[in-house]
Amino acid sequence: MSYIWDLLANIGCFLLFVNFILFSLKFMIQGRAFKIFTIYLLIILVVQLPSFFLQSLNINNLFLSHFYFLGQFIVLSLFYKSLFTNSLQKKIINIGFICCFFILGIQYSLDTSLLFKFNLFEIFLTSFLLVIYSVFHFYNMLSGKKEFYYLNIGIMLYLFGSTILFFVGNLTALMSAEMSKITWVTNALLYVIYQLFIAFEWYKTFSKKEQLTIE
Repeated sequence: MSYIWDLLANIGCFLLFVNFILFSLKFMIQGRAFKIFTIYLLIILVVQLPSFFLQSLNINNLFLSHFYFLGQFIVLSLFYKSLFTNSLQKKIINIGFICCFFILGIQYSLDTSLLFKFNLFEIFLTSFLLVIYSVFHFYNMLSGKKEFYYLNIGIMLYLFGSTILFFVGNLTALMSAEMSKITWVTNALLYVIYQLFIAFEWYKTFSKKEQLTIE
């Protein structure tokens, strides 16, 4: 089971690297939202590389999870805010941003040991807010431009699915180590699917533009 997880994790990291390269190639000629998402890919890549390295040395890398989830929350919040035109939706993002860091700040100040652990509440809070923003974007696309459609599907599937898996994994770890491994493998598979959605978004976006140019 650990071999399967390693394989999927490596595939996910490779796809992340490829996606970052693809998005970087179009960075200068695209809009604000595209550039923000490219920065998101870079941040996640920068966090994952040392995480893999520390894991290979059997060194605790859980503290890096905070950079991953908080970095993801910050940049994707900015990503959705750049897409929204509704002032109420933008205010909700601002309020969510402040509340999230206020609540987590209190939690970490009360228990600093959480800085070196997997914080399930942090995962839930940041992912839950991003899923809400994703739903907002789907709603906006019903009557507007279907911008970053496949990317948004990937974000929702990954965040919603991985959040459930982390909670299930935490419960199953108390009952069965094998069940816990299955949870991690499933999450790694979900991440690969997420990266494929990102790649497909890039392909659909620029294949359409190339067709229009040819025509």
